[in-house]
Amino acid sequence: MTCQKTSHIFTKIVFKPLHTNLFNIVLLSFFLTLGCGNVYSQDTTKKKKATPASKQSDSLQTKPIDTIKIDSIKPKKAFLDGKVKYKAKDYAKIDQKRKLITLYNEAELYYQDVELKSGIIVLDYEKNEVYAGRLKDSAGVYTQYPNFKQGASAVEPDSIRFNFKTKKALIWNSRSEQGEFRIKASVTKKENDSVYFLKGARFTTAKDVDNPEYYFQTSKVKFIPGKKVITGLTNMVIADVPTPIALPFAYFPMTNEKSVSGIILPSYNDSNTRGFSLQNMGYYFALSDNYDLTVLGDYYTNGSYAMRFESAYAERYKYRGNVNIRFENLITSERGYPDYAKQNIYNIQWSHSKDTKSSPNSSFSASVNLGSSKYFKQSINQANIGSSLNNTLSSSVSYSKNFNTLPQIRTSLTATHSQNTQTEVINMTLPTLEASVDRIYPFLGKNGVKKGFIKNINFQYNLSGKNSIVTTDSLFFKPQMFNDAKIGARHSIPISTNFKLFKYFSATTSANYQEVWQTKTIERSYSAEQSKVVDKVVNGFDAYRTYSFSSSLGTTIYGTFNFGEDKKIKSIRHVMRPSVTYGYTPSFDKYYDTYAADATGTIIKQYSRFEGGIFGAPGSSNSNIVGFDLSNTFEAKVTDKDSTKTEPKKIMLLNNLNFSTSYNFNADGITSFAWQPVRVSGGTQLLNNKMNVNFGATLNPYAIDNSGRQINTFNIDNGGSLFRMTSANMTLNYSISNKEKNKKKTENKQSERNGGREDDLFGTNTDLNDQRKSQFDGSEEDDNAITEFFNAKLPWDMTLAYSLTYGNAARENKIIGNSIMVSANMDITPRWKGGVSTGYDFVQKGVTFTQIRFERDLLSWRMDFNWTPLGTNSNWNFFIGIKSGVLSDIKWNKRSTLNR
Repeated sequence: MTCQKTSHIFTKIVFKPLHTNLFNIVLLSFFLTLGCGNVYSQDTTKKKKATPASKQSDSLQTKPIDTIKIDSIKPKKAFLDGKVKYKAKDYAKIDQKRKLITLYNEAELYYQDVELKSGIIVLDYEKNEVYAGRLKDSAGVYTQYPNFKQGASAVEPDSIRFNFKTKKALIWNSRSEQGEFRIKASVTKKENDSVYFLKGARFTTAKDVDNPEYYFQTSKVKFIPGKKVITGLTNMVIADVPTPIALPFAYFPMTNEKSVSGIILPSYNDSNTRGFSLQNMGYYFALSDNYDLTVLGDYYTNGSYAMRFESAYAERYKYRGNVNIRFENLITSERGYPDYAKQNIYNIQWSHSKDTKSSPNSSFSASVNLGSSKYFKQSINQANIGSSLNNTLSSSVSYSKNFNTLPQIRTSLTATHSQNTQTEVINMTLPTLEASVDRIYPFLGKNGVKKGFIKNINFQYNLSGKNSIVTTDSLFFKPQMFNDAKIGARHSIPISTNFKLFKYFSATTSANYQEVWQTKTIERSYSAEQSKVVDKVVNGFDAYRTYSFSSSLGTTIYGTFNFGEDKKIKSIRHVMRPSVTYGYTPSFDKYYDTYAADATGTIIKQYSRFEGGIFGAPGSSNSNIVGFDLSNTFEAKVTDKDSTKTEPKKIMLLNNLNFSTSYNFNADGITSFAWQPVRVSGGTQLLNNKMNVNFGATLNPYAIDNSGRQINTFNIDNGGSLFRMTSANMTLNYSISNKEKNKKKTENKQSERNGGREDDLFGTNTDLNDQRKSQFDGSEEDDNAITEFFNAKLPWDMTLAYSLTYGNAARENKIIGNSIMVSANMDITPRWKGGVSTGYDFVQKGVTFTQIRFERDLLSWRMDFNWTPLGTNSNWNFFIGIKSGVLSDIKWNKRSTLNR
């Protein structure tokens, strides 16, 4: 039974208020409700304006309102919107009176996207709240800290209270990770999924947030996960000691992206020749997931400045590469002083590689290193000794395409650059076109077997076209550079065949036809006005044609000397590969003209109009040369030290021992000699293949006169030995290490890209743009580093190089070069690393390049020092800073100015 409100009752038809006896209705309602179990109420509709009496109908026709049909009260909702899963090791207690579920010891609760693990969990399903806390063990130590996860967010506090309905939470001593940051706060208030308020918080990139090496302490924080952290007064604390470094407010970017754009703070330095400076200031642009851009600059108070643009790009399964552009405007001293100088230097580097999977029939690659010849010697922002000692810069950009025709056609387009940093001469080809057609076997039978002289006859077609430019550093990319360009093309059709001779000999016979096209030739004559011979350039197409013949005969001879199965050295095997080659090229003197070499015209000389061309001029005399080569290898079988192995162990005694010479049938005995010097070369590996030994010598059969000039008389006929050793050399390279073999070396070292050495005999490259990178390979220590360090030998590595050169071309009989270089690195302690690179020149009697380096791993920090005490490149550099890229601007860097 329902009870209506004691108020006006509106009729359903005319909406006229009916006046009732209020007292009687109240009294009746009281008695009727005594036995009523459930009482429902109904709100009256909005009171409407009374209807005039003239328009009212008879009140007897009204119907009572059915209040049950329009009842607006909904059934009571369940206490949670989803299924709750829980478990505990000791017990799970349900208190229906207090609406509580208590889980004790290794408790776990799962509801929607919430995962909660803790020592104790109390769920109040009437208030939609959950509480989680720690437990004390028998020793009074807190254990089983709560682990709260909601979606991708995870928190490890001391205790937590969370409301499932409002999504709000209170967290005590929370510990969480956001990107590279680790955050700990005494009290955290979670407003919703995107906003947190923290009190008494610390931020750090250290691994242990409870005992960090450093942290930023702040009292009030607004934290938006994955986006940003905004704090009040923030103070930097190092080793639990507050520092004077404080900010009234701070902003920390938080993102899950791989890279974020931002400002790169500069480092301060001073120079005796250029004044004070700000170096490596700039901006990093995270343009997309596929490429980025770093812009850096230096400025000195005397007006010197430098700019650097660095970009890396990559697309999976397609390509990857990087571009570095450097420019420096160098001013030395002050205007008006005698040592004042001003110059511009630059360097451009580009590396590109294409994934073969993207297009199997074509490829594109680039390796560019060009610029000013003196860049690596005079740069104010490069400490790269290996690159500064390099005398050559080279570049290559190439594209190749294969056409799957029958026969297959291969094409390539290449631009090359070679620059001598000493003479500043630059050689370029822009571009080089190479094309070839695969070998065609015109006499090949239907069965496809290539056997015999006739069936092995084959020919192919090759095309080589070049646009060659020779210029200097000062004229690079100026109009005059292109005016002196030379264009030419060479067509060649080689015909060859191979066959067996007397069963044991392999014979090869070939002939080659060439045709060379040029767009420029010369006309040589004597100029009376200039009193010298001059060359006049003749523009226009011209060509010459040549042909040649060659053949070779070779075999392989095996010899084994057995010492006996009971001997330590069981046998030695000697493999010889002798070969004889013959080549003949006729004279093409028809392409030669004569010119007068003096004013009288009495001295007449020959010249070819094709001289100075890309592919040279044809020979004026025939060439009739036979060559002799002999290569040897020596192996031995010895008893293996491992007694469990039954087979003897094979070791290499000499990887190669080669002898080569040739005989010229057309030698005149004055300008050319019949026998060429015998060249001897060899190499082997010792000490378990850790030492490479290479040697070589030149043996001349002819004697020399008192002035040191070679004469057409054999040395043995002149009272000497059979051969006269004119030069010899030997090099030793030894690398040894007790570190793990699978430890990877630093890839793409800048010193190697600049043309320096792969090893660190000339010291390590110092990247002044980002000194968070270690000088040492594998410098990062794992959690077990200290344990492994003291359970094993000290990790170390050493590289040694020795070079000896002997010269006796004109009876000088002396050591031209004799030097040794060594580089060693060692882990002094689990966190200390040291290294040295040095050497000694026994001829010059002085110490060669020397570098001393140290590094200290300060966990989340890194300290680095290197010193080059001697020579023109003497300098020192000290750095200490945070490893994390997020806080890479928190650093202190001090270095001396390079003596350049």
